[in-house]
Formats: sequence, structure tokens, C-alpha cells
Amino acid sequence: MLRKLTLTLLLLTLLLTACGGKATPTPETPTVTPTNTPAPTNTPLPSPTPVPTDTPTLPPTATVPPEPSATPLPPTNTADCTNQGAFVTDVSIPDNATIQAGMVFTKTWRIRNAGTCIWGPDYTLDYYSGDRLGFTTPISLPVTLPGSTVDLSLRLQAPADPNTYQGNFVIKNPKGLVIAIDEDSRLWAIINVATGVKGIATPTPSPTGTPTPASGSTLTPTPASTATNTPGAQGNTVTPACAATTDPAKVAAMLNALNAYRAQNNLPALPVNDKLSQAAQRHAYDMACNRLFYHTGSDGSTPADRVADTGYQAAEVTENAYGSWPPLDGPGVINQWATNQVEPKHNENLLTTTYTEIGVAYAFFDNFGYYVIVFAKP
Repeated sequence: MLRKLTLTLLLLTLLLTACGGKATPTPETPTVTPTNTPAPTNTPLPSPTPVPTDTPTLPPTATVPPEPSATPLPPTNTADCTNQGAFVTDVSIPDNATIQAGMVFTKTWRIRNAGTCIWGPDYTLDYYSGDRLGFTTPISLPVTLPGSTVDLSLRLQAPADPNTYQGNFVIKNPKGLVIAIDEDSRLWAIINVATGVKGIATPTPSPTGTPTPASGSTLTPTPASTATNTPGAQGNTVTPACAATTDPAKVAAMLNALNAYRAQNNLPALPVNDKLSQAAQRHAYDMACNRLFYHTGSDGSTPADRVADTGYQAAEVTENAYGSWPPLDGPGVINQWATNQVEPKHNENLLTTTYTEIGVAYAFFDNFGYYVIVFAKP
């Protein structure tokens, strides 16, 4: 009896333990808790979620335009465009203006772009010859379209000594070559420097109806200053309208130098025609009396006009003319024409095979010397 009771109590205890107790099972294999176990290396990390911003993102193919340049680019010209200028007027400081010694002044020319190239900052106004008048640095041209005009100004200074001065300036293209202005290439400033003058005294305007030369920056001729043809012992002779003189020795030296230069180039000497020499002398005196430095006379005449006025019947006419202070000698002026790269037409005339006769002349006035050769073909 006692044994049954003991067995019953033992079973009841086991039942209560199985229903309400927290028994910890005994595992078959001991559990190991891992420490410092690295994450697998082939598991990709999640991509961060992009944060929206106010600045839009450009697509991959988009390009950002460059910032505009502060300096304007020079205009683009075609390879076959032409450079040619035409003198319009002197805007300031007309030739032969009297200026106080040492005074700083601004000379301005108005020029028309008569070619087909567009002028721009890579074109310059630069010194060429004569008195520098304080010139130091070339200036760039503004953009000037063909057919348009432009005012070009230089800040210059009158010398300290009273005298007549001339500075010659030229327009150069981007390659540094000089551009033709009408029948010349020079833009000049001619001033009379004096002491005791207050500022600038401009010359008296010419009377109404006086022809204006077609090109260049020229002096206004004074009344009755044009050299004319007058009867003489050997037909028409030329007399100057001022105190200009000629010098037969200089004329002969120039002629000899010309024919020697032609002989060096296996060309025959050119004979001198009296009528052509009269036409040449007329222009030499006109240049001297009116301080001209190109082929149009103070009366508007051309080389062909002056030749025709002598009675010479010419099929073709051209001319070389030169003036300088101090005067060149005969060989010097031939060398100047022969080596002048700005106006190669002068050398072509010296070595001509087209023209068959010439006229030669020289004039001297106010310390300047002027040479003229007229070339003609009957």
C-alpha cells in the first residue's frame, strides 16, 4: 500500500513539472556563440537614397556654353578680299595749321573703307616716315565695314623748334602690309610750329570754287598758286607761282641714275621728251608751292591732264613723284622708288617696257625738294 502511494506522488510531481515549470532542454550538441564574425564579402551594400536638391542635373550629353570673351574677336575675312582706303577729310588739324611749340594736339583723319575686307582690331594705324611728332605706339582700328567711314586719331606733339614739320602715317593689315589710300598710302600731318602762338591757328579756308584734291591730306592752295604753262622761246615753258626753283644738275643726276638702273636690268635708256618734261615740271612746282605729295594737282589735274595740256598725244601716261625734307639727290630718289615696297608701282615704272618716253623735273622750295618723272607712250 505504501509503495503504491509513493509511486503515485512521484508521477504527480513529474506531471506538474511538465505542465507549469521552465525546464531547459539539454541539447545534443553544445551551442557556440560566434564573436567578431566578418560579414560576407560578396554581399552588396545597399545604395544610399539620393537626396533631392533645387539644382537640376544636366544630362550626360549636355555641354555648358563658354563664357563670352571680354575682348571682341577680329572679323573674319575671306582670303581674296581686298584692302583699299579713301581719304574723306581732315577732321582736326588741317594741313599747314600753325601750332604752338611743344603743344600736344590730336590729329584726326576720316577714312572710308573702299575695299571688300572688314577692318578690325588686328588692323593698325602706324608711323611710316618723316617727323614722328611724338608718336610712340600704333593704334588698333575699330570694326569698319566696307563702304563705311572711320575717324582715326593720333595724339601728337609739336616739336620745340619753330619750323614746318610733316609726319606720315599708314594703315597696316593683319600681316603688317600697308594699305593703299587712294593713289598713295600715307596719311600725313603737316604743321607749322611757332612760338608766341596761343594754341592752334588754322589756315584761312580757300575761296569757294577752288577744287579740292581727290585724295590724301593736302594743303589748301592759295589763290593763283597753280603753276601754269606760258609762252617761251622754245614753246610752252613752266613758271612757278611761288619762289620755287629748279636745279638742272639734280635733274641730270636723276636721269643718269634712272638709265644706269635700267642698264643693270638689261633695259635700254628712256629718251627725254621736252613736252613731257614740261608736264613734269608743272607738277613739281605745284607740289613745291602747295606742299603736295601725290599725283593730283592743286587744280585737280591728273598726270594725263598735264601731259595733254602740253599738246603731247599720249596713248598711256603714268608718273612717279616724290618730295622730302631735306631733299634727296638724284640717285637717292631713284633708289627710294626702286626699293619702296609700299608702292611697288614706282619701281615698275622705272623698269617699264610699256612706256617709251619720259619727262623729268625737280623743284625746291622752303627746304623741301620735289622730283617728278612722267612716263608716256604716244
